[in-house]
Amino acid sequence: MHAAPPTRTAATAGLMTAVDYRESLRRLRPVVYVDGQRIESVADAPSLQPGINALGVTYDLAHDPAMARLMTARHTRSGRTVNRMLHVNESAGDLLDKLEAVRLLCQETGCAQRYLAHDALNAIGQVSARIDDARGSTEHRARFEAYLQRVQTEDLALGIAMTDAKGDRSRRPHQQANPDTHVHVVERKPQGIVISGTKAIVTGAPYMHEFLVMPGRNMSREDADFAVCCAVPVDAPGITIVARPAGRPGEKVEHGAPLFSRRYGQSTGVVIFDRVFVPWERVFYAGEWEHSGTLTYHYATHHRHSCIGARAGFGDLLIGAGALMCEANGFDPGQTSSLREPMVELIKITEGFFACGVAASVYGTADQHSGTFMPEPVFANIGKLLLATQIYDMHRLAHEVSGGLIVALPGPDEDHNPATAATLAEVLRANPAVPYDKRIEVARFVEDLTASYQAGWYSVISLHGGGSPAAMKQEIWRNYPLGNKVDLVERLLDRGVLAPTEGGDTRAITRNRQPGRCCDSGCTQPGQAVMVALPVSTRDDVAGA
Repeated sequence: MHAAPPTRTAATAGLMTAVDYRESLRRLRPVVYVDGQRIESVADAPSLQPGINALGVTYDLAHDPAMARLMTARHTRSGRTVNRMLHVNESAGDLLDKLEAVRLLCQETGCAQRYLAHDALNAIGQVSARIDDARGSTEHRARFEAYLQRVQTEDLALGIAMTDAKGDRSRRPHQQANPDTHVHVVERKPQGIVISGTKAIVTGAPYMHEFLVMPGRNMSREDADFAVCCAVPVDAPGITIVARPAGRPGEKVEHGAPLFSRRYGQSTGVVIFDRVFVPWERVFYAGEWEHSGTLTYHYATHHRHSCIGARAGFGDLLIGAGALMCEANGFDPGQTSSLREPMVELIKITEGFFACGVAASVYGTADQHSGTFMPEPVFANIGKLLLATQIYDMHRLAHEVSGGLIVALPGPDEDHNPATAATLAEVLRANPAVPYDKRIEVARFVEDLTASYQAGWYSVISLHGGGSPAAMKQEIWRNYPLGNKVDLVERLLDRGVLAPTEGGDTRAITRNRQPGRCCDSGCTQPGQAVMVALPVSTRDDVAGA
């Protein structure tokens, strides 16, 4: 599909292609170790090629005329066409386009990784505006806008350095025996700050252009040095990246179609910061501990919404592969209920959590400080909770419709072994209409996605990526309008409904009510989805509401 070089148009002239992206990596000199070996050139390291290939798709699809509407966006203030993965949402329609774009990218790659940059940029923009509103200034907005413009113009890939090494989980950052288990400010200078510490689980760390360093939790006053959010080049002095290979690059496939995860995969890295200098123009905040919880909340909500699209794309791969395995085994699921039922269950799971993502998009609202559109948090968290807890069911259902051949099939070298190939091709063929080699290709594809090292990785990132299921349950409870449901039943029981007192609702079960939570009427009335970008003047009015 993407063999031909992409064609630049006037609209996408400033956007990189996959070739440009790979060349840009050659100009960087990060300190990267994979499997104990120093990587001299990230762009040429065999162990990282599946990850670089995956990000390349995010670049090339932006130049595909059939995909451009989803893969690019128009930044209203500047008028620039930018990659969707670097766009700040201006409408509910942007949220929906992002959701669908991530699904399509993950259909192609399994996990496109670059959408994390979208989620972080949206969150940092929101918190920058919030800090300025609290201070009556414009400094943080201006600093973020300048950075955003550069990132969009240069079409950069950004790694999200959010999860700290943490140390003793029962202690806050400032209580740790080793402060470097969290990234923190160790020195302030007139020109900027100096940071040290460790971020773990940084997606795609070796082949990013820059890191967005963000706090991974809410902070207390005593944690102020750990409340830091900034942007750092991957090859800044003092940064060391210790990463694992991307996908399954080292597995031998001499003959036949390569494994999917040899073509596309993801590296994750531990990023160690040792007195890294960050100039003030790259610092979004440092010490504003009271805003860290808001930043992590905004990022988590955006990211959980994106994860819905990502895992829906993965579900599409399982649905298609499951259907092909049924056919290759000689069955029509439409005529065989024992296969139709698990196939429908797999479809139900995938489209069920994706529907939550659609609802979170349509009911998205403008942030009161920045005007950035946020996914509706209840639907976003329910969708992410569903996929997180049902990913293992998705694997099981794919196994159920595929049969045991996916793990019992002899290795690919046997396909060309003169002593065994002919016999295997004869006896392991099922449906006369499906050649042996086509059957085993699909079987190995299902094994790769559901019963391999890479498959286990998909499960873990689905369960814990963007926060644990417990975190999502907490957000659902915190945001769900339980008070409206209590009011409804009390009214039907003729018990009367007590209006909230001037000091707020004192009943725990009725505190959360719709519409809106910042004022009695709410900033956006329910059912009035803004599916296109508002005029700039209108968005400014909304941001000031």
